[in-house]
Amino acid sequence: MTDTLYDAVIVGGGTAGLSAAQMLGRARRRVLVIDAGAPRNRFAAHMHGVLGHDGRSPAELLSIGRTEAEAYGVEFLDTTVTSIDDAGDHLAVTYDGGTLAARGAVLTTGVVDDLPGVPGLREQWGRGVIHCPYCHGFEVAGRRLGVLATSPASLHQIELVRQWSDDVTAFTAGLGEIDDTVAARLMARGIRLVDSAMIELRAEHDVVTTAITADGTAHPIDALFTAPTPRLHLGYAANLDLALASEPGEGLRVDMRGATSHPRVFAAGNVVAPFGNVPLSMGQGSMAGAGLNAALVMEDAASEILRS
Repeated sequence: MTDTLYDAVIVGGGTAGLSAAQMLGRARRRVLVIDAGAPRNRFAAHMHGVLGHDGRSPAELLSIGRTEAEAYGVEFLDTTVTSIDDAGDHLAVTYDGGTLAARGAVLTTGVVDDLPGVPGLREQWGRGVIHCPYCHGFEVAGRRLGVLATSPASLHQIELVRQWSDDVTAFTAGLGEIDDTVAARLMARGIRLVDSAMIELRAEHDVVTTAITADGTAHPIDALFTAPTPRLHLGYAANLDLALASEPGEGLRVDMRGATSHPRVFAAGNVVAPFGNVPLSMGQGSMAGAGLNAALVMEDAASEILRS
């Protein structure tokens, strides 16, 4: 692939990447998607809150999307991008196996979720341990729900989960000191507050049953909500010196088109909005694909002017 100049290389073949690929393919661009095969939501068996796809597995949605993109001539390479460098009139994209050239790129590699280091928690991630009540709350509604705070921002998650059950236990060690007014508000809604740190999550027959805290207490729960710490997966783009958003918890800085601080690089999905869901990533990917195509159209016109 070294001698091929692609119009666009999309790094990441998840929802955002495939949406960008579809837009660029429909624009008759030569497009390559490079995908390492590890989407963020691969741990979940089903998606919810995705219009037209409610209950579908994430893997099935990606399979459908890939087939659709291929119908527009989009090519795929199942490997890992190791670096992207500015080569003047194009980008040099190095992957595990070679290097290729592209006029532009869309970065959709998302984030890595760093989970709390509680024994037994990681094994249940995506099943008995979940993060988004909008995505998974309906399926555990009315049951005994726990919320493991990981930072002061977890207060919002605790209050939100109460909408899905009136039996909520909040493990608050990660919140720090709780204001009396806040504590009173939580308890007024029947939320139990446990300030002893969780030291173990137990399951029987692959079903969450109990959270153990440092004081030796066993707390019966049927599912545990927690907020992992999202870590941007952008080491391969370090040489591009892309600007990050100024707000805490956000990713790359982009404009409404998905354009980053580099004129040939666009981005979409969780690499831009770490807490975004599938529909948001889908929309951002579509916009980034269209945005890159528009930038290429302008470059094509400028080249024609120079030649005339």
